[in-house]
Amino acid sequence: MRTDLAHWQPLWRRISPSIGDRGERWHRRLIAGYTEAGRAYHGLQHLQECLEMLDVAVETGDVQQPDLIEMALWFHDGVYDPQRGDNEQRSAAMAVEAIGDSEVGREVARLVQLTCGHSPGDGPDDGWILDIDLSIFGRPWKRVQEYEVQIRAEYAWVEDAIYRSKRIEILEGFLGRPSIYCTSYFCDRFEEPARRNLLRLIQGIRATT
Repeated sequence: MRTDLAHWQPLWRRISPSIGDRGERWHRRLIAGYTEAGRAYHGLQHLQECLEMLDVAVETGDVQQPDLIEMALWFHDGVYDPQRGDNEQRSAAMAVEAIGDSEVGREVARLVQLTCGHSPGDGPDDGWILDIDLSIFGRPWKRVQEYEVQIRAEYAWVEDAIYRSKRIEILEGFLGRPSIYCTSYFCDRFEEPARRNLLRLIQGIRATT
């Protein structure tokens, strides 16, 4: 598994100035978070898919600081509660707590917070973390259907009519962008299937009203 300790430890040693059992402790803490009850989509499967997608992206040679992106992916849903609106900020704070209030720690935290609004800043790799996080939209339709079921499960506490209205609003927001993806790699490979999938999702939700 891409999320196992054997993959995490070398990354931790490259990123963190402190080597020792803190790496293992943070791995356990993150895995515990991603496997906690109530996470249907924002769990270990999503993290695994993101890390696998990063491995593919790195092969393009265009990712300038892959270790920072990988660490940010580990922390980007480190804290997740669908009933709160500050998950990215709390996840970013967790990254600083783990890595330290250093240049590296702050940069990882900044990358994590980009996943809130899904708009890149000035960093050379900003587009990569956003595209990887949104790569679910361009995956095969069967996986996209599963994703939609998982999202609904995380918001099971929301009444159906309200959920459908807000969900359509969110999906149409992505569909209304000039481009869903930032990098040429994702634009070339994921943009068209993502738009088809988003249209099908919206049509499916509207058909249930």
